[in-house]
Amino acid sequence: MSLRLDDYWIWDFWFAQDEPDTHVFFLHAPRVLGDPELRHRAARIGHAVSRDLLEWTTLAPPFDVGPPGSHDDLATWTGSALRHDGLWHMFYTGISSRERGAVQRVLHATSPDLHSWEKTADVVEADPRWYESATQTEGDVAWRDPWVFFDEQSGSFQMLITARANAGPSDERGVIGHAVSDDLSHWRVEAPLSEPGDFIFLEVPQLIRIGGTWRVLFSVPPGGQSAGRRARSDTGAHGGTHYLVGQEKLGPYSLVDEPFFFGDARASLFAGRMLERNGQLLFFASRNYDERGRFQGELTDPMPVTIAADGKLALDA
Repeated sequence: MSLRLDDYWIWDFWFAQDEPDTHVFFLHAPRVLGDPELRHRAARIGHAVSRDLLEWTTLAPPFDVGPPGSHDDLATWTGSALRHDGLWHMFYTGISSRERGAVQRVLHATSPDLHSWEKTADVVEADPRWYESATQTEGDVAWRDPWVFFDEQSGSFQMLITARANAGPSDERGVIGHAVSDDLSHWRVEAPLSEPGDFIFLEVPQLIRIGGTWRVLFSVPPGGQSAGRRARSDTGAHGGTHYLVGQEKLGPYSLVDEPFFFGDARASLFAGRMLERNGQLLFFASRNYDERGRFQGELTDPMPVTIAADGKLALDA
């Protein structure tokens, strides 16, 4: 059965594998809000665990929003988790009430066991040299969904971020932001790993190596394609999950010239993630709006991914 909560919507999520268990952290908000669009300012991070990726046991949340005046006192959003030197690190997105949620920041918490978490004072913010900042946009400052990994070649930690370039048409600025750290606490923001031009946002990125090629999985909301892309693509205003490709782990990354990995007018499967289990590549997603426009707010069961001879990915949904 898919992961569904009777009283809460679930959407963006990320995994942490601690064999034999697979932990999933996810955003959730009360269904009693009525309007799913209200869920973002009420989002909290939830936690569940499974042995088979089918039956999930819900656990206590890792932490709540921060105290008044903190960077995450309004809501906590999407992140990622990794283990280093026996300690788990979660990087997540925080928004604050003092800015009415308009500025997104990447925050950091640690845990010895994936259950008991302690927030740190570390903060990673958008650098206006490359990215939109509060002085450059009338909308929200996009700096969210951190995906953190260790790069063996450079000997440093790398962070991929949903971000927007600081110049160009508004609907074309979506990029994969980039930051680097030697110790997981002090981060240096660098230039994006992708070029703007096709999307408003490239959300919930995940780096994965498939068939000898590095790929950055990302999601696009309905209507999130730029006018230029809509003019030359038959996917119109479709949303869903797609990917960039690169020959090197740290890019540069470019968009594959093919249809979405999984996309439709409703972005019915969103925030896609991949996980390898027993040699099989599996795809998970949050289930968004159904054919009647009802928000589902649950996670899918795992779906097998196949790799064609030409390297294209296909989903058995």
